[in-house]
Formats: sequence, structure tokens, C-alpha cells
Amino acid sequence: MKDQKKDIRALSKEALRDFFIQTGENAFRGNQVYEWLWNKGVHSFDEMTNLSKETRNHLDEHFVINHIEVDQIQKSADGTIKNAVKLHDKLVVESVLIPTSSRTTACVSSQVGCSLDCNFCATAKLKRMRNLNPDEIYDQVVAIDRESRLYFERPLSNIVFMGMGEPLMNYKNVLEAIDKITSPEGLGMSPKRITVSTSGVPKMIKKLADDDVKFKLAVSLHSAIQQTRESIMPFAKNFTLEDLKDSLIYWYSKTKSKVSYEYVVWKDINDSKKDIEALVKFCAYVPCKVNLIEYNPIGEDAFQQASNEALEQYIATLEYHRIPVTVRRSRGKDIDAACGQLANKQ
Repeated sequence: MKDQKKDIRALSKEALRDFFIQTGENAFRGNQVYEWLWNKGVHSFDEMTNLSKETRNHLDEHFVINHIEVDQIQKSADGTIKNAVKLHDKLVVESVLIPTSSRTTACVSSQVGCSLDCNFCATAKLKRMRNLNPDEIYDQVVAIDRESRLYFERPLSNIVFMGMGEPLMNYKNVLEAIDKITSPEGLGMSPKRITVSTSGVPKMIKKLADDDVKFKLAVSLHSAIQQTRESIMPFAKNFTLEDLKDSLIYWYSKTKSKVSYEYVVWKDINDSKKDIEALVKFCAYVPCKVNLIEYNPIGEDAFQQASNEALEQYIATLEYHRIPVTVRRSRGKDIDAACGQLANKQ
């Protein structure tokens, strides 16, 4: 039965070489298969054209390639492309291609649903079904790279883990996927072009630092006042700002890599002078920049986009304190594809 076969992409290159040795073939066949799987991203053994038909049939008898399928594509007027991605077990996640004049960015998912309970996020309304495997994360990137080349005539330039799920709650698989993405035997992308965005899991941020990762770190902060942050992100009761601060100081001491804070400003929630002052104080702990994000409503009346005046006050105060700040406008509004607030439309 197909379902009983092992997914071949769970095997290392060494394991593939051993498989061919045990079946009486040359070990280098394992290298060839590994290249087809990861560098060329094929989804069937028949596409491995430098292998004999007999060898391809032999692989098909023992293994399966549990690849994703882009089940539905929605294109926004601003060029943003949203993919509904069907997994081998029929569950669906989403990924987004975000183009600008100089780059194309893939926003990818790491879980089906999410482990956390951010009140403003569409994905948080979904039960976490399971973690994505490394190959499922990798496949999202490959699919968006192909779309980038097809629609914008340039390769994918950046990756952000801001889709469905909390990446640090799927730590092992996310790091394995990034290892494949950055490997010369995979996509060969620079880790400096990859950003992992977390809601703030202090223990795992410290682990990232200990593991000497080379990608960038972003934290969904949204408030530097503990009580306010808990009202926005209830899980923050267990992951306090004090613990988050300590983990970020540790991160910077080990990596010397500045942190990006993702920050949505909402009306009557975090748009006061007190909120701004608390953010400025929090930004003093480690070198950082702040991305102020335009909110993409999900039907929760409690969360409404703050006024332009409140946003301008944030910008002016941060700039006065020489804290780098950008404003990220919501992309793909006409297809509901704001990266980081992806809704599963199953």
C-alpha cells in the first residue's frame, strides 16, 4: 500500500547511498536521487531521468514522495499571490508570494493551525492539527520560487516564516528545512535572506542562539506592557516580557544579530503615549528595528486599525530615539493575504 511506504525525503544522503548498496547498486545512485529530490525538487521517480526504468520502479516499490500540491492560487491586484497548499494527508496550509520592485518574498507556514492563541490572528482560531515536516516547508519555498520566475521573471530573494503556525513550536523541522533551503545541495539561499518570526518563546530563542543560527529573528511584540500584551496574546502569561527580554539579550550576546519587532497598532488597545514609551524602553535592551504593521481585520470588533495620527506618533517618537522604524502596509487585501495573519479557507 502507498500509505505504508516510507517517504524517501525522510532519508539522509547517507541512508540513500546505503539503500542502493544493500540492493546491489552503486552508492552514487543515492547521490543522484538526493539531487533530484532536493536540488531539482521533483515529485515523482519517473522524473529522475538519469536512472534506469528498473531503478525507478524499484524506488517506487519501496518509497513515496509525499509532496505538496498548490491546490488554489489567488492573485491580488498588487501582485501578491496566495497559495492554498494541500498536503499529502489532505490538510491545507497557506503560503504567500509578496513582490516588490526589487525582491520577491515567500511567506511560509510551519504548522497546520497554531499552538498559540493570539486574539487578532485568523490562524489562532484554528486547532493545531500537526507540525509540518521539513520537506513540506521546503516545498512551499520551491513552489513560490517557481511562481516568482514565472510571473516576475526573477528568482525568489527572501523567505519569512510568518504564515500559519509558531515556528519555534516546530523547532527541529523548521531548522531542518532551513538547512535544506540554504544548502548548496538544496536551494543554496543565503540564511541572511531568511527571517523566522516568533510570537516570543524565550526558551527556544535561547536555543536558537546556542545553535548558532545565521538567519534573522523577528518577534511579534505588539505591546511592551505585560498586561496589554496578555490581552492581545493570552499565552504571554506564560512567556512574560521579562523572560522575553532576557532571551533577546542572550540572543544578541551570542549572535550579534539585531532583532526585528513586529508591531500592530490598534485603536484603544496600544495607541497611547504610555504604549509608545514602553516600546522605546523595550527597544533599548538590544539593537533592533521596529516594523509597524497595518492591521488586516479578521472580523473581531475589538481589534481596529489605529488612526494615522497614532501611527505617526509612534514613528516620530521612535525616530527621535534613533530606533529604525518602517511601516509595512497590508498586501493582498483583495485576497485576504496579509502575511502573518493567514486564514485557512478549508
